[in-house]
Amino acid sequence: MSTQQKAAAPATTKAPVPEGVQKKVAVKKDRATRRAQISTLLAKKNTQRRKTYFKRAEKYVAEYRKAARQEVAAKRTAKASGNFYVAPQPKLAVVIRIRGILGVPPKAKKVLQLLRLRQINNAVFLRINKATTNMLRLCEPYVAWGYPSLKTIKHLIYKRGYFKINGARVPLESNLQIEKKLGKHGLVCVEDVIHEVYTVGQRFSHVNKFLWPFKLNNPSGGFRNKGIHYIEGGDAGNREDLINNLLKRMI
Repeated sequence: MSTQQKAAAPATTKAPVPEGVQKKVAVKKDRATRRAQISTLLAKKNTQRRKTYFKRAEKYVAEYRKAARQEVAAKRTAKASGNFYVAPQPKLAVVIRIRGILGVPPKAKKVLQLLRLRQINNAVFLRINKATTNMLRLCEPYVAWGYPSLKTIKHLIYKRGYFKINGARVPLESNLQIEKKLGKHGLVCVEDVIHEVYTVGQRFSHVNKFLWPFKLNNPSGGFRNKGIHYIEGGDAGNREDLINNLLKRMI
């Protein structure tokens, strides 16, 4: 073909894009833009949340250390003046069910139900007052209880923590679970939950209802005698601070 014939040949034109395809492309671009915007906002919110969690954890650690220093100072002052330091009465107990349903009297059985101790090796936190103390006396032959330390509370919640969400037992996976359920009470992270439990604060009841009863293992080494009180060489009843040793073997 000569040069003149090539010049005379009509130029090829692209076929027009159908309107439906154009709309689909526009919709995809719009969705991609929205996803990018949402992901950017979520990243900013998550960054802010992490900063909030870290600040609260720092504040609680400083509070715990200050309380420990004050207790040591009070003991030293009392010793220097020839007196004795008497620690304040504990406000928190952890109760573990150690016996089954055989031979349980109706009142004790009802108390165990009220405490949500429906299975062996279940454990719950309990605020200590006159009413709960009377309840523990009724079911004492079937439970072991005492005063948990901060370390024990952390281990229970972090290692065995399950939450009650919509009536279901849901494992602790994210702080967002806490924020959704307890955010209206000012609790947004696990450290808030631990602090509220340890100090038995005003929102303790909300936190305790949110926590599912802990399901523990049999203690390594086994029990000694479930039918005898701890003071007599058994396992039942109040162990005071020594409950932490038992929980360490059950977590």
